[in-house]
Amino acid sequence: MNISPNSVVALTYELHTTNEEGQQVFVEKADEQNPLVFLYGVGMMLPKFEEHLTGLKIGDEYSFELSAADGYGELDPGAFADLPKSMFTEAGGEVPAVGDVIPLQDNNGNQFRAGVTAVHDETVAVDLNHPMAGKNLLFSGTILNVREATQDELAHGHAHGADGHSGH
Repeated sequence: MNISPNSVVALTYELHTTNEEGQQVFVEKADEQNPLVFLYGVGMMLPKFEEHLTGLKIGDEYSFELSAADGYGELDPGAFADLPKSMFTEAGGEVPAVGDVIPLQDNNGNQFRAGVTAVHDETVAVDLNHPMAGKNLLFSGTILNVREATQDELAHGHAHGADGHSGH
């Protein structure tokens, strides 16, 4: 079976980005013991990631690069904010350090993460961009399994594991 809409895909991958010097930097991986399993074609994955996998089958190897625009977008210079230190210390918490990733919530209850870029006398500067924004993504791996999604998976909009019986 080839990868097509409404199929469940299990794959390995290694993800690298490139640094300012053009050298590859390892980010993360999924291996045979802990593969990435997803329902193809329902918007769970980056669209261009899925596009590169279209038509592949069990045993196929892949390697491709996504531009920042096709990945998590370019860096948004307006996505930086200064938060008052008091929002961290009022409940007895500690002020985060530079490099920390902190959970935040907007006025609509949407949760997201921000990276701390600086700590000042009265404020904590954060970057609200996705951590992979502005970076090209280099993927390589192997397709481990491709199968038709079950009716439950299609109804729920996500895969229930490599065998279709994990989850819930």
